[in-house]
Amino acid sequence: MWNVGAYAHAPGMPTSALSSRRPRLPGGRPFALLLGSLAVSSCGDWLYNVALLALVYQRTGSATWVAITTAARVIPMVVIGPLGGVAADRHDRRRLIIAADLIRAALMVALAGVAAAGLPILLAPVLAAAATAAGTVAPPCVAACTARFVDADELPRASALRATVGQTAIVVGPALGAAVLIASGPSMAILLNALTFLGSAIAIRAIAPGPAFAPPAREAEAPTPSLVGDLTTGVRALRGAPVAIRLLAADILCSAVYGVLTVTLVLASREVGAGGGGYGVLLGAVGVGGVIGASLAGRAGGPAHWRRTMAVALLVVSVGLATLGAMPSLAGALAGAVIAGGGMVVSEVLSDATLPTLLADDVLARAYGLVMPTSLGGIVAGSLVAGPLVSLLGVQGALTITGLAVASVAALLARHQSAAVTSVVEASFPAL
Repeated sequence: MWNVGAYAHAPGMPTSALSSRRPRLPGGRPFALLLGSLAVSSCGDWLYNVALLALVYQRTGSATWVAITTAARVIPMVVIGPLGGVAADRHDRRRLIIAADLIRAALMVALAGVAAAGLPILLAPVLAAAATAAGTVAPPCVAACTARFVDADELPRASALRATVGQTAIVVGPALGAAVLIASGPSMAILLNALTFLGSAIAIRAIAPGPAFAPPAREAEAPTPSLVGDLTTGVRALRGAPVAIRLLAADILCSAVYGVLTVTLVLASREVGAGGGGYGVLLGAVGVGGVIGASLAGRAGGPAHWRRTMAVALLVVSVGLATLGAMPSLAGALAGAVIAGGGMVVSEVLSDATLPTLLADDVLARAYGLVMPTSLGGIVAGSLVAGPLVSLLGVQGALTITGLAVASVAALLARHQSAAVTSVVEASFPAL
């Protein structure tokens, strides 16, 4: 996308024309380094996920242990994620991100030691949970810093780039993890994740300290609020922004769809004859769709048109689920996964781009610290609902009913959009 080399060798092009046509990252060098930090650590996270689960299953042969380890990676973010937002509003965010990266790197080295030395496997979920807990400060810090690095009119594009990095990691990370596992085993793959955290810390350290990282200013005479007080302020900020609540609801819905897919894609891959690796292929297709969706979302008109954009995105998700439900072939299932993934990621982009325009800077990190754990809770809820749905309706029925639910929400949003347009027309042209 950012192929400046195509212009660099154009014969006869004046320098001024060359510079005017060069695409530029929003936020300049600081945001580019922040984005590089995210790219490295996100790929490492997905690589490590493959290695961690492979290690646990290799040592225990138990699906229950795999489930426990997966839960250990998610639950700390859901439970204490809001505290990360509070920390981001109290302390220098540059130092917090670097400290989180260094702590996680150390924990990954310890986990690699567990794998290499054959230490008790119980240490694997314990260390995984500790690493997640240490990383809870990073997402709200990144969200709050992005809003300061980037101009308001460039936030949709910046959010789309962050989402593109995350979705690309879903495709690249597991593939890299599988390659390292085959070549060197789990310990080396986990150790590689430690190096990605060090790379992330180096990228953040390369950004000069400054006001973009500073916590919101508090009045000198005002006492430091309690932890509960800070959390309550974040909740009130969200409650006072109805659009933020609606975007969060749509984000939770898309997260629940992802939770449903984590269960149904395993079964769908078997039904289309994709073999043992089919789940990874279909999950990778969801990531590919996410990359495409993130790119399109950055050009969708920004926060001002959130309702229309979200309605279209949810409709796309429902079409993808319907295609997956039909599952005539592997090609059809892959197409459905790409379509669904493209629609789902729009909710993330819209939330990231819109929250800074709705909330004051001094509560943004705390609000984001509440939004992300809630969204992850949607994944857990979707995965729990998927089992009973499949038992009652089968894989195709579960995907179809989920798609219909998403389409209903899309229709509701579209109806509100039409009502809003009608109100504007009537107010502008009362004679009509």
